[in-house]
Amino acid sequence: MDSRLTQPVEEFGKSAGEYIDLRIDELKLKTAKGLSVTLHRILLAVLFLSLGGIVLTTAAFGCILLIGQLMHNYALGAFLVSAFFLVLLIVLVLLRKKLFINGLVKMFIGLFFEEKDEEEED
Repeated sequence: MDSRLTQPVEEFGKSAGEYIDLRIDELKLKTAKGLSVTLHRILLAVLFLSLGGIVLTTAAFGCILLIGQLMHNYALGAFLVSAFFLVLLIVLVLLRKKLFINGLVKMFIGLFFEEKDEEEED
């Protein structure tokens, strides 16, 4: 008689343990997916920023030479190009929240909570 009473409790305990294990595995998979997508995007950003930096450096050097040749003073060409980049830097600093921080937060929220939205729509 004792086994008839304890058997449902034991089965419930096993089922609850299996459910918890499945939920942990699901969390691990979601975390791994989110981290891999995030790492992928970070690596692409580093690659594009590196290549963009090289292109920008060579273009700036070319502008220095061109302006210097036109004005017969390479130092003046270098100062004019530096002033352009200083103005660009100030604009980027003033718009950093709008351009970078808010965009990154939205990207990470979209990456980690994307699946919940899709599951709720189904």
